[in-house]
Amino acid sequence: MVSIGDSFTEGIGDPEPSSPGGNRGWADRVAEVLSGQVDDFAYANLAVRGKLIRQISDDQIDAALALQPDLITICAGGNDVIRPGTDPDEIAELFDDVIRCLSASGAAIVVFTGFDVGWNPVFRPFRGKVAIYNESMRATAERYDAIVADLWALKEIQDARFWSEDRLHLNPLGHHEVARMVLRTLNVDNALQPMVPDPVPERNWRDARKDDLVWARTHLVPWVLRRLRHQSSGDGRSAKRPDFS
Repeated sequence: MVSIGDSFTEGIGDPEPSSPGGNRGWADRVAEVLSGQVDDFAYANLAVRGKLIRQISDDQIDAALALQPDLITICAGGNDVIRPGTDPDEIAELFDDVIRCLSASGAAIVVFTGFDVGWNPVFRPFRGKVAIYNESMRATAERYDAIVADLWALKEIQDARFWSEDRLHLNPLGHHEVARMVLRTLNVDNALQPMVPDPVPERNWRDARKDDLVWARTHLVPWVLRRLRHQSSGDGRSAKRPDFS
């Protein structure tokens, strides 16, 4: 199994000191289940946070194919779609090229739709673009006989309690639910059970606005500044699991 993509697949938001790069994530969780069921199972994760789809294509595709995997998971294009002024149709063309290259290997390919961001006030304006991109991805998946892991339909995680403090990445609960969804999509029996988050604590309006201001200063402003400077959180970083292990 080889997983490629950005921060979602790298596992950001699911800290685990014993994992390479200090993060676990849904892909590691899926690999852990498969390793207990498949003889001589091997797993590589080439994902790097912040990467755009063209960077994923340039930096990860050849490396993934060189490993000659039987199963490839790819989530790409999300960082492109949420950038103002980008065209989901153009991003979809790049995605189609990527899947065409991967499909030539004969490996089974799992692709991910984008999240339904309607619940999130910050990213809600991009909901239409995500939906358009999703439909193009579904068409590509059908064209190349890829398997669709449907994040848009995963209603369980449309809840702030499944997201990390930065509100950009899933927390351990969210990554766990995505792992369960991927295993269901692959028809893999497993013992993973739903995880129930703690109740939402009561907060008055003033405390809620204070939390929003702290979040904006700590997470949103740096994210926006990186976009304006054409920088990425993944600049200078390498893959978390560049080879099979």
